[in-house]
Amino acid sequence: MSSTLDDAKQEVGEPVVDWTPRERPSTQEMLGRFCRLRALDADRDAADLWAAFAQNSSGSNWTYLPYGPFDRADSLKSWLAQHAGCDDPVFYTVVDSATGRAVGVASYLRIEPAVGVIEVGHIHFADCLQRTPLATEAMYLMMRHVFAELGYRRYEWKCNALNEPSCRAALRLGFQFEGIFRQATIVKNRNRDTAWYAAIDSDWPEIERGFKRWLAADNFDAQGQQLRRLLDCSTLAE
Repeated sequence: MSSTLDDAKQEVGEPVVDWTPRERPSTQEMLGRFCRLRALDADRDAADLWAAFAQNSSGSNWTYLPYGPFDRADSLKSWLAQHAGCDDPVFYTVVDSATGRAVGVASYLRIEPAVGVIEVGHIHFADCLQRTPLATEAMYLMMRHVFAELGYRRYEWKCNALNEPSCRAALRLGFQFEGIFRQATIVKNRNRDTAWYAAIDSDWPEIERGFKRWLAADNFDAQGQQLRRLLDCSTLAE
C-alpha cells in the first residue's frame, strides 16, 4: 500500500489526481468470439434459461445463491422479470454464439460510480456453460467493460467462503483474495461467511494479456481443449 504524509505528518493515501465519477454500466451488447452478453429480457430469455438450468437436476448450482432453485418455468420467469431493467444489479444474459440460445446470467451490482467501484455477482451458469471458453470469455467481457471502457478503479468478486468452485474461479480470473468477513449475512436460513476478492485498474493490463492469450485460437487443440491454463497465460513473457 503506497502512502504519503499530510501536513500533520501523518500517513495518508496517495492523491487521486483528476478523478471524475464514472458512467454506469452500459446495457449494449458485449460481443466476443464464443458468446455475447445482452441486457436480460424475461420475455425473450426465460424459456432458454429454464431449459438450460434444468440440466442441473439436483439444484446444486443454486446452493450458494440467495434464491432458487425454481420448481416451475413461470416462477423463474417472474424472478427474471423482477430483475430485468434494474439499475443495481444490472443483469445480463449470456448467449452461446454458436446456438443463439441463452445459457446463463451475470450482473454488476453495488455500483459506485463516484469512487469507481463495482462488483460482479449473481452469476448462474448452466451446466453446458460451466468450464467452457464461453464462460471465461463472458467474465473477460464484463471485466473489460469495467476497466477498459468505463475506467473503474476496483472490480470485486464476493462469494460464500464455503463455495470452493467460486473461490477458485476468482483466483483463476485474476482477482486477488482480500479476506473473509465472518458472519457477514444469512442466506437461506444459514450463516454465510463471505470471501472477498478484487482486481484493481493497475492489475488489468496483465489480466487482459492473459485472457487474450488464453482465448486465442492457437491455445485450443482440434477437440477444443485448452493447451495452456489461464493462470499460466497471465504470467507468460511478452
